[in-house]
Amino acid sequence: MTDKILVLLRHAKSDWPDDVPDHDRPLAKRGKRDAPSAGRWLRANGYLPDDVICSTARRTRETWALVEASLFAPSDPVTVRFEPRAYAASASTLLYLAGELPPGTQTALIIAHNPGISELAAALTAEEGTTRGQIGFPTTGLGVLTFAGRWADLAPGAARLAAFVTPADM
Repeated sequence: MTDKILVLLRHAKSDWPDDVPDHDRPLAKRGKRDAPSAGRWLRANGYLPDDVICSTARRTRETWALVEASLFAPSDPVTVRFEPRAYAASASTLLYLAGELPPGTQTALIIAHNPGISELAAALTAEEGTTRGQIGFPTTGLGVLTFAGRWADLAPGAARLAAFVTPADM
């Protein structure tokens, strides 16, 4: 069986305008600069997702739009689900969302927030019987995890961290 690939992406750097609710915060200039580099890196390394789960927060949707533009041609097929449960989600909620992916999905991308993204990466890659602590995901940080099996069976300790990059690496 071919390994499945789960790409975890923390949204790009956001701005903090006054009187704007957290959910509606836009990307900052740096975020708008960094997000396309994540798409280019994914494309150059052959990580083209079949399915994308993206938080409904404005900063994650804007991150996806910039990643998508540098990752795919307009005719490339990808399924995107803007998921309210991914906003400020815990690691266990993000794991649950990954478990809902269709069986035919080979590569999936989750765009969400910390600490959930960091904690999920740490939990999935922890060796059995140990805890791994948090993997520090800066904004636009990307983790590529691989595992054998079905999405529904993805569990703590089941994955391997195949790649981890930050905007400075891209």
